[in-house]
Amino acid sequence: MRSGFVSIVGRPNVGKSTLLNAILERKIAITSNVAGTTRNIIEGIYHEKDFQIIFVDTPGISKPLNKLGKVLNKQALSLTKDVDLVLLVVDIEAGIGKGDKFLMDALLSNKIPVILVINKIDKVSNETLILAINEYKDYDFSEIVPVSARENDNVTHLIEVIKKYLKDDVKYYSDDIVTSSSLSFMAGEIVREKLLQNTQDEIPHSITCHAHHIEEKKDLMSISVDIIVDKPSVKKIVIGSGGEMIKKVGMSARKDLEEMLGKKVYLDLYVKVIENWKDKDRYLKELGFFDYE
Repeated sequence: MRSGFVSIVGRPNVGKSTLLNAILERKIAITSNVAGTTRNIIEGIYHEKDFQIIFVDTPGISKPLNKLGKVLNKQALSLTKDVDLVLLVVDIEAGIGKGDKFLMDALLSNKIPVILVINKIDKVSNETLILAINEYKDYDFSEIVPVSARENDNVTHLIEVIKKYLKDDVKYYSDDIVTSSSLSFMAGEIVREKLLQNTQDEIPHSITCHAHHIEEKKDLMSISVDIIVDKPSVKKIVIGSGGEMIKKVGMSARKDLEEMLGKKVYLDLYVKVIENWKDKDRYLKELGFFDYE
């Protein structure tokens, strides 16, 4: 048995969560077209007969606009230290920007190997891909692996490359565990994903979701989720005319939860206004955003 811990880092909206879902061949991290979708640390466990890889999906690193942004950046960077390998995911269409250079300098100054994962190659020509690979060769990456996470292109090869860097001989999780995230966390994230997908650009960064009650019965799971927004106007958007939006979000989230849990789900959604919650320590801690050293 060979095992190890691998951090997935990168700028917002480069496809880190989509890559994790593709590797595990199941959905454990929410995805959307909104930058900064991932806000918490998510562990996904990849199993093979003789291998176990614990992936850590981190929030996208960007210039912080509030205390929440500072906490998320600190979380992400802290989880690149005590691991066996780091995957730096970049969007091939975006090119190398200041944020990418900051990340590359920070990661390559450590002694931990870094694999550059060039994502979204399905959107460009082979000529563009070759030019990008040559540009990134100026940096001291251990490997460069191009993939399309969304199309599951070259993901199997990436896994084989990762195996070379696994150092442990410990089986950390049993074969039936694919994520260390709690049910309450997953439920809140699924609801947030449906909100992001259905409201488009109207409320991308002003909401978070927190499951505050879960009751399991023989053939039914009862789950209550608070949708936290920062303005009364956002609350109106979340609820929608005649309650249509929150009903649509609830039905879609319930379907995903039932598929994940394999049983019927009764889902209650409550919308609460907490002004400036992203800058208040109390709410950041209560909602699961922890400070990492």
